[in-house]
Amino acid sequence: MSRALFFLIDIICMALFALLARVAHQSDTMPLNFSGWLSTYWPFLLGILGAWLIMSLTKMVPTRLAPAGLFVWIFTVIVGLGIWALRHHTVPHWSFMMVASITSAVLLLGWRIIATKVLQRQA
Repeated sequence: MSRALFFLIDIICMALFALLARVAHQSDTMPLNFSGWLSTYWPFLLGILGAWLIMSLTKMVPTRLAPAGLFVWIFTVIVGLGIWALRHHTVPHWSFMMVASITSAVLLLGWRIIATKVLQRQA
């Protein structure tokens, strides 16, 4: 599997994360539409992009759960929630931080665990 594919999978995982968030929390001020999804997605997308930039500069192997997968997950959550806090001028509620952290962990780490198992079976 190539680095580009892993990068694409991370981007898709966070797009799915944003879609699930919009479905769960749609309202009159944040409807379930493209702009609502994009508003939720872009802060976490910036986290993914930043994490991958740092991984590229440090030569981390993106296929590995640790440290690469853990780094992508933690960096993405910190950047995404940090931008959310700046946009809303408040710290996110603890429950939001927990759900965002757990859901993104399942998505960003889960696929790496599955890929590792598949690649081990192929070897």
